[in-house]
Amino acid sequence: MSYNILVTGGAGYLGSTMVPDLLAAGHRVTVLDNFMFKQASLNHVCFHPNFNVVKGDIRIESVMAPLMKKADVIIPLAALVGAPLCNLDPIGATTINHDAITMMVKNLSQQQIVLMPTTNSAYGTGDENHYCTEDSPLRPISQYAIEKVAVEKELMQHANAISFRLATVFGMSPRLRLDLLVNDFTYRAVVDRCVVLFESHFKRNYIHVRDVSKAFQHGLNNFDKMKGQIYNVGLSDANVSKKELCEHIQKQIPQFTYIEAPVGKDPDQRNYIVSNAKIEATGYQPDFSLDRGIGELIKGYTMIRNSIYGNV
Repeated sequence: MSYNILVTGGAGYLGSTMVPDLLAAGHRVTVLDNFMFKQASLNHVCFHPNFNVVKGDIRIESVMAPLMKKADVIIPLAALVGAPLCNLDPIGATTINHDAITMMVKNLSQQQIVLMPTTNSAYGTGDENHYCTEDSPLRPISQYAIEKVAVEKELMQHANAISFRLATVFGMSPRLRLDLLVNDFTYRAVVDRCVVLFESHFKRNYIHVRDVSKAFQHGLNNFDKMKGQIYNVGLSDANVSKKELCEHIQKQIPQFTYIEAPVGKDPDQRNYIVSNAKIEATGYQPDFSLDRGIGELIKGYTMIRNSIYGNV
């Protein structure tokens, strides 16, 4: 079945991978993005007759409302993502990550489908065994996680919604992010051959950016049996610590070394093992392993250097 889909923030890290996939599946896709990072990550889909793009701000109701009226499905990816960016602009984070979503929910019709990315960082440190399912208590610490929890509660009052609590995403994308943990550590391994770890025993779950896109399409294709539910989305064999992540990278870059520092803290104190059994029971299985994603990043970083200064 073909849908009219509105993707906010569609030129970002997730969206620039997801939008081509949605077009390839036969959907009509409109992207609303403010292009705050001056990205040209959707250049390769401008040829497509079912692609449309609008430059604008999701916080402005007169911009969002007419686009929403034309949509069967809304995928609200636009956000200031992660604790450090939200700390840099806490007011912008609240207005984009919470207030704009509240406005969107207010303008939804009962029939419209919403596929919402949230975060499993809301689990904080999990239970006494650091184990988390969708029914585990939420203990968000960072502003980002706190506001994602709040909008998830509002969204789940809408009958036709699915919330995907995403693990830490990794992998190459047309709009690349180097601040995500696997992407960051692999870049440091390629460029510096070394990284300093703090709280190296802290575990978290991971998921490839293309498998996030696959999860959203899976939700759309199986919407009747999945709607009204919250699903963790991650690799069940990739609940690994920072130290274990470095060991995975070392398998492909033997010269890479790491030092465990006695000081320093994560801003949101994530330390948990996440169960993805619920979404797997619906038939969803990711395609990209952690090792495969690291290999992909190594190839990408052969072409990319994260500096505008210097001669090398």
